[in-house]
Amino acid sequence: MLYIGIDLGTSAVKLLLMDEKGNIRNIVSREYPLYFPKAGWSEQDPLDWYEESIAGLKELLKEEDRSQVAGIGFGGQMHGLVMLDEEDRVIRPAILWNDGRTQEETEYLNQVIGEKKLADLTGNIAFAGFTAPKILWVREHEPDVFVKIHKIMLPKDYLCYRLSGAFVTDYSDASGMLLLDVENRCWSKEMMNICGIREEQLPSLCESHQVVGTIREDIAAALGLPETVKVVAGAGDNAAAAIGTGVTGDGMCNISLGTSGTLFVSSDGFIDPGNHALHSFCHADGKWHLMGCMLSAASCNKWWCEEVLRTDNYGQEQEQIDLGWEHHVYFLPYLMGERSPHNDPAARGAFIGMHMDSSREDLTRAVLEGVAFGLRDSLEIARKKGLQISRARLCGGGAKSPLWRKILASVLDLELEIPEVEEGPSMGGAILAAVGYGEYPDVAAAAEKLAHVSERVLPEPELAEMYDRKYEKWSRFYPALKDIFFE
Repeated sequence: MLYIGIDLGTSAVKLLLMDEKGNIRNIVSREYPLYFPKAGWSEQDPLDWYEESIAGLKELLKEEDRSQVAGIGFGGQMHGLVMLDEEDRVIRPAILWNDGRTQEETEYLNQVIGEKKLADLTGNIAFAGFTAPKILWVREHEPDVFVKIHKIMLPKDYLCYRLSGAFVTDYSDASGMLLLDVENRCWSKEMMNICGIREEQLPSLCESHQVVGTIREDIAAALGLPETVKVVAGAGDNAAAAIGTGVTGDGMCNISLGTSGTLFVSSDGFIDPGNHALHSFCHADGKWHLMGCMLSAASCNKWWCEEVLRTDNYGQEQEQIDLGWEHHVYFLPYLMGERSPHNDPAARGAFIGMHMDSSREDLTRAVLEGVAFGLRDSLEIARKKGLQISRARLCGGGAKSPLWRKILASVLDLELEIPEVEEGPSMGGAILAAVGYGEYPDVAAAAEKLAHVSERVLPEPELAEMYDRKYEKWSRFYPALKDIFFE
């Protein structure tokens, strides 16, 4: 049988076709626009997601026996606010995870409602990217839109709704809304009251592998698929990537070096994140995880190369970089504000320590190192929680760079395992679909069977020692500049 994983990313939708043994039959990517109507805002049109997904499915399946397709699963960008009216029309563009407009609403939740109360209700505090602050923003700034809300969805759930008619979300994605009681895996009635919404406006909650319906008849006919194709709920992109890279069970770690950067540590039980610099969310395997998220990771290198250096040849820019000497240029990777650990939408990127002889290669290296240092922030907090982490699976577009892998392994002092398939969330979605169909008994068994490691990158002791010194210095820059960013 064949299984489809759909990864609804920020810049493109990635579709993967997998057989029951985990062999990848085809991968397709379709881009769509990203809009920045004001400084710090980030939006997309959900109709673009749907149209490109349908076009991508046609391309994905054009050489395949479509009668063998048994299931569809999803991974997707988290936290985005999608709103439909009574006629199922999208009311306004989706407000995305990396949108920073909700600073006032976030401060209201954390300071007036209070961080302790939020943590008691949801297991987390408010971050500007979360969905609940966005709902409050719409209520305050677009009341004519707010009164029309009939359904509130997350991005991947809009695709699921269009393909199956099921108004659902899974626990992992719902965890990032600040509306879910993460420990008890249910909607928080008090958070709904705070946001002025009703439970019937929210999707039903499901496990990630749970079958929520079958593909709609008209879409099945248009794609030449059987009407029996099962649709499963799927997972938020980080949880889906963790499944796609085989990260289930207590203490397993996944690092995603994509548009955003995440450090994901799975857990058999709910973990109180303490100072809430990390998120405590549900995992797609039915358990929980801790996660640190930086808003700009591989996107920093994309910005540096394409917008500043005017090149898309990332490999060439890294060819002349020599890590054998300790240079003194640093980069803060906060191009869209920052979430973990600072929770500061006003934070901004910066180059620090440049000399007259600082070169193009020095600044490129600083960008790669700055992102690695940002991920180390989250790792240090996880270690302070008592989690023993010695190795991690690495995925995401940035993971294709051998130089960046080498830097990251030594900055984090971790053995990095590179999966054979680097399409983490789409692979995770396909695995979840296979579990939902009954191909495997549970998510953990499927992930262990289907996710394989192709390469290992070990930290180099001399580099690790150098990066310890550099990280100690780098970590002092944000506190020193924080008040300037705020101005």
